[in-house]
Amino acid sequence: MSEESPSNSALRSSVETRKRVEASLGARYRRENRFRFFGLLAVLVSVSFVAFFFVSIISQGYTAFTQTYIQVDVYFDPDVVSPDGSRAPDVLSQVNYSRLIKDGLGSMFPEVSGRKPKQLLNRLVSNGAIYELRDRVMAEPDIIGSRESLWFLADDEIDAWFKQYSRGDDADGAARLGDAQIGWLRQLVAQGRLEQRFNTVFFTSGDSRDPEMAGIWAAAKGSFFMLVVCMSIAFPLGVAASIYLEEFAPRNRWVDLIEVNINNLAAVPSIVFGLLGLAVFINFLSLPRSAPLVGGLVLALMTLPTIIIASRSAITAVPPSIREAALGIGASPVQAVVHHVLPLAMPGMLTGAILGIARALGETAPLLMIGMVAFIVEAPQTPLDPSSALPVQIYLWADSPERAFAERTAAAIMVLLAFLLVMNATAVWLRSKYERRW
Repeated sequence: MSEESPSNSALRSSVETRKRVEASLGARYRRENRFRFFGLLAVLVSVSFVAFFFVSIISQGYTAFTQTYIQVDVYFDPDVVSPDGSRAPDVLSQVNYSRLIKDGLGSMFPEVSGRKPKQLLNRLVSNGAIYELRDRVMAEPDIIGSRESLWFLADDEIDAWFKQYSRGDDADGAARLGDAQIGWLRQLVAQGRLEQRFNTVFFTSGDSRDPEMAGIWAAAKGSFFMLVVCMSIAFPLGVAASIYLEEFAPRNRWVDLIEVNINNLAAVPSIVFGLLGLAVFINFLSLPRSAPLVGGLVLALMTLPTIIIASRSAITAVPPSIREAALGIGASPVQAVVHHVLPLAMPGMLTGAILGIARALGETAPLLMIGMVAFIVEAPQTPLDPSSALPVQIYLWADSPERAFAERTAAAIMVLLAFLLVMNATAVWLRSKYERRW
């Protein structure tokens, strides 16, 4: 019996190995295809959730950018506005202007009689109409004794009805209005006395108990003051700390302990910083509650670790040859860092700072702890004035029972998201335009 030659044995072994490899390749390709499928599925699910979020917010909030106005014929009766003939500002400010609006509505619907029907009729117009009339008369006293057709904000329920009516929806079935009010509204629509306008009140006024008069201006201004305070404190301190830790600090256990604590602070829940701000800035330093100054200080503490970490990463990305070249031509270590390393690392530092500030802009929990949940109507003039913030305003409106506050909550979220998108886009633009690749 002849023995198999070594060449035949090697050939057969090679064939068997090739068959095993080909058999395993099919299983490997199937695993890779499954991995790609699940990865693509995860991306699609994530995108669908984000799309659902944006669609739901926009569908609920876009209607808040328009507001219903109602036209009323107002007679500035001298017997009501100025019975004694006085036109002094202190006298005109105390006039019962609601009577003028009631008389105007009564003249438009003379068939309405009885206390209850008249109350329902008067509710067509917002409570803020009396302040509009007061400001008009105080600005133009010569208007007393004349008659004008003026446009006033409609009540929030009237606004909801007319928006649904304009879209062709079943406004009568969904409205929280009586049959008599719906009949009056249809008469006003036929007469052209109801119309929708861009809701400037939403952007120019502060908070209000009446949804049609509520706006984000006071909260947005408070957020602006807080971000200015936060940026003024967190960015210089963060950059200085990152330069020291990365360029000048000795390598010992104390510096390692500081670095570990900085990394840990970046992951601490934001409400902890609110408790710290309450204990230090309000209880110990006696700074005013609900002030943007305190809010900015708290947000600076929360943002500082993020800025330090981002700034250290930007400094580390600068090649050592830059430092060595500067030191080689006689520059001191401080000059090498300030004149050569810092300018090259600044785009990365700014990117980290903007992302940190964007995170601070959307924080609510630490601001609740320092009392910025107060009802604020007037916009703050300085960082020491009582104020609210845009995230806190959203929180307050979301908890309000009035139906019209739901759309204003969604609209405020849209404004906040727009700010965040702009800040993130700015960070991406800075990184792509000024960042240098080595």
